[in-house]
Amino acid sequence: MTTVMDHRSAVERFDKSIHGIGVFATRYIAEGEIVGEVGGDIIDDPDFTSDYCIDLGGSLSLEPHRPFRFLNHCCDPNCQLVILESDASIATPPSVVVEAKRPIQPEEELTIDYAWPAANTVACSCNSPNCRGWIVHPEDLDALLGVTINQAALSIEG
Repeated sequence: MTTVMDHRSAVERFDKSIHGIGVFATRYIAEGEIVGEVGGDIIDDPDFTSDYCIDLGGSLSLEPHRPFRFLNHCCDPNCQLVILESDASIATPPSVVVEAKRPIQPEEELTIDYAWPAANTVACSCNSPNCRGWIVHPEDLDALLGVTINQAALSIEG
């Protein structure tokens, strides 16, 4: 059984990254290890959005606090968010944990794939060898590129 560790033992350092502030490992983190639970404010509003919110389904969003508020995007991330469903008999929202997708070395920045829908995408500068060029869900990339190519063709012709 995987337990949630105190994130302060693995993630204590914030520093400049190519995306502003980033979260960095302070020790080795094994693949599959739960790095920590994402704490924050639960917002019950279907129209709520922010640069950091995590969709919990329905009308619920999680507005994360430090340190995981500063997880940056990478198209080839070393971590993922995992939503843990709450006990249905207790009216509490699900919790969210950060899990290592692969081994992470000390001083390595912790990253996740934002996988935004095409309507919300922006250009990506993660510099990973597998960079999609856009912060977008991989399944939306073809549709996004089709729209981008078509818009570019129209502007050249127009």
